[in-house]
Amino acid sequence: MRLKTKHFGEIDYDSSLCIHFDEGLPGFPDSKKFVVLLENQREDTFCWLQSVEDGNLAFALINIYNVMPEYNPLVKSDEVASLGELDENNLLIYNVVVIPDDIRQMRANLRAPIVINPSTKKGKQVILDNDNYDMKYRLYDHVQRIHTQEAISR
Repeated sequence: MRLKTKHFGEIDYDSSLCIHFDEGLPGFPDSKKFVVLLENQREDTFCWLQSVEDGNLAFALINIYNVMPEYNPLVKSDEVASLGELDENNLLIYNVVVIPDDIRQMRANLRAPIVINPSTKKGKQVILDNDNYDMKYRLYDHVQRIHTQEAISR
């Protein structure tokens, strides 16, 4: 199928790869069908969650585990029960990221991960109950700290 988008122009997508968000996303309850635009679901660090119902709506996402392997959101099983059975083979977790013109101001929402079951093609953004993770985590600063630590340990 073809879709005219704000950020990518006209794109082709396979409707069988659409991810359905039964409740939409917080603030966007009417947008329920999305495609993830990326090359490799497990290896790519950044990708886009593009609405197929609204070509103007897309979210930049990050596979946070590529830069923060210690990330461990505690999601209640009843929160994601509607996605179907989840395990390491059919579980993808992304975080919405804001990438402004000044890359040093890049922020990731670690408090509300997007959980996707690629087997059932269902997704949900889950808002964590605890304060362990920030909604506006300074991702650029985190990456800089990692590079500094790696340089010191060499």
